[in-house]
Amino acid sequence: METKKMSVKAFALAGGILWGSALLIVGLLNLASLGYGKSFLDAIGSVYLWHPSAASAGSVLVLACLGFLDGAIGGLLFAWLYNLCSCCCCKNRSE
Repeated sequence: METKKMSVKAFALAGGILWGSALLIVGLLNLASLGYGKSFLDAIGSVYLWHPSAASAGSVLVLACLGFLDGAIGGLLFAWLYNLCSCCCCKNRSE
């Protein structure tokens, strides 16, 4: 059985774009309508220690960049682990 490998770079990029844009959208909606997603952003702020707590365009950009980096690292680790497990678990057994 031939195993397919995930592209680690593509998965990292996709994860970064997805998570970074999600945080960007919630942050921008929070600026436009004060209070939207405040609980979510407070929870995220407790995880991203470099995220400034003040609601401003600069803090939203910092949050989006941190989210992109976090999503990219998560996607990279996921694809790497998937490739590692698919190689180990699905070896061709010629008996």
